[in-house]
Amino acid sequence: MTSQGLVVYGSGGFAREVAWLAQECGYDVVCFIEDDASKTGGFVDDLPVMSVDDAAARFPNHPIAAGIGSPSAREAVIRRAIGHGFIPALLVHPRVEKSKRVTLGKGVVICAGNILTTSITVGDYVQVNLDCTIGHDVELAEYATLAPGVHVSGCVTIGRRAYVGTGATIINGTPQQRIVIGDDAVVGAGACVTRSVDAGVTVVGVPAKPITPR
Repeated sequence: MTSQGLVVYGSGGFAREVAWLAQECGYDVVCFIEDDASKTGGFVDDLPVMSVDDAAARFPNHPIAAGIGSPSAREAVIRRAIGHGFIPALLVHPRVEKSKRVTLGKGVVICAGNILTTSITVGDYVQVNLDCTIGHDVELAEYATLAPGVHVSGCVTIGRRAYVGTGATIINGTPQQRIVIGDDAVVGAGACVTRSVDAGVTVVGVPAKPITPR
């Protein structure tokens, strides 16, 4: 546990949840950052909302967590934050269950109620929202995002910036034939993925199928 100050990038609903997560991890959240000038200068949950320039001047070299669900937007703000001297924080809620065979990258955010079993690799800046389960031999690449209530079975690879929507399920792959969710793919809320998803493709439904352009 630490009493060090921490900055949250974003000020919307998930950013406020990340601020709570950081506090549960022992940090003292000092401000939110917004790039939209119309949102700066006020307060959210009693914390000041500042531009990245002002926050860097007032809180130099502080840890930072991104409270932004969109993987591509999160990648952009993380790059901006690091360019301003902020240091990525690793946030794992105390009410997360995980084995010693779980590897976490930098800047990872794992919210309350998650279970991660064994031989799992979580890449840099991955976000795992509330109450997900992640099974054996799963790999999550950089900036991958699991929305609340996602269930990932064993032998699954989730690609860079892939987004898995609320309540989605990904069934088991095998060591010989993993289920792969490609880079920048989107799995819709409530979908059940039974086969691999190509990069950049959005799938929905049970079983999950690509959206067909009209």
